[in-house]
Amino acid sequence: MTFAVRVVRWQRAHGRNGLPWQNTRDPYRVWLSEIMLQQTQVATVLDYYSRFVARFADVRSLAAAELDEVLALWSGLGYYSRARNLHRCARDVVALHGGEFPATAQALRTLPGIGRSTAAAIASLCFGERVAILDGNVKRVLTRVLGLRADLGLAGNERKLWDLAQSLLPQRAVKQSMPRYTQGLMDLGATVCLPRNPSCLICPVRELCVACREGAPEDYPIKTRTLKRSGQVLWLLRAQADDGSVWLEKRPAAGIWGGLHCLPVFESRDALQAALPPRARARLQDQAPFLHVLTHKDLHLHPVAAQLPPAALRGREGAWFASTEWPRLGLPAPIRRLLEEMANPAPAPGAASA
Repeated sequence: MTFAVRVVRWQRAHGRNGLPWQNTRDPYRVWLSEIMLQQTQVATVLDYYSRFVARFADVRSLAAAELDEVLALWSGLGYYSRARNLHRCARDVVALHGGEFPATAQALRTLPGIGRSTAAAIASLCFGERVAILDGNVKRVLTRVLGLRADLGLAGNERKLWDLAQSLLPQRAVKQSMPRYTQGLMDLGATVCLPRNPSCLICPVRELCVACREGAPEDYPIKTRTLKRSGQVLWLLRAQADDGSVWLEKRPAAGIWGGLHCLPVFESRDALQAALPPRARARLQDQAPFLHVLTHKDLHLHPVAAQLPPAALRGREGAWFASTEWPRLGLPAPIRRLLEEMANPAPAPGAASA
């Protein structure tokens, strides 16, 4: 029995079928889930996905939305370039393809934010195209099955794995087999062929698996090139007017929190202080710093609060937003939490509750 047949049969009997983006060939919903699941766990994506499809039922409604609304719904999911590309892609699908996703991986790859593996996932799951995917989980499954000890940190070796992945695809009843095969590979990597302590005894391809025979599945995949963690210290101005509104500025498209609304960000406290008129500087109150962890960077955030008159920030590119306005903006997760604390301050210790 071939590798593909084993995967298809296993998926039919034991694969995941209860996730909200499964059991559909709607490319909009599959595309949305694939973008959200990049670098993000399923458990985290579930609520975001539900909110997105509740607000944007199809690609046309997403294309018609303002970017700020899309970013607001994405807030907290991270990797905000995904949200910007999601919006651009929706608009391109409407403008260039009449609101219908292209049916081939090659055509899908021309759209913003859709890479080779994502395009293949949409094309195979929705249109039955015989084309390989190669996300992180699938790389782990295939390198173990094939015993591929090549360093995937090298582009040439990853290209070799792409070729091998293509050679393993179903040969018969392709239109019917490809959706289950693709989903089966994803399911194997997510539930059986885990990075640590894989469940080899219940794996449908264990008889074909080189790593299982070697007794060393955790040796795969090999990837020596890794991104080093870094740290950055940022100072945040929590400026609030007498009416409770807060000052927010839009971040540059490139860099941390690109395109989102944010409290004014400074590289040092001196720079923050220098941005204010002399009278306003006396109103600054340092608050407890905290750590916000990104995938490859630790942000050491230092909020500084100030009650300011509206004119104090004249000349800066930003605006005052009332408590009814800022919740609808695209905000980084730590900034949203700070604003929520400002709007709903904790009671002082020992204060009586009503």
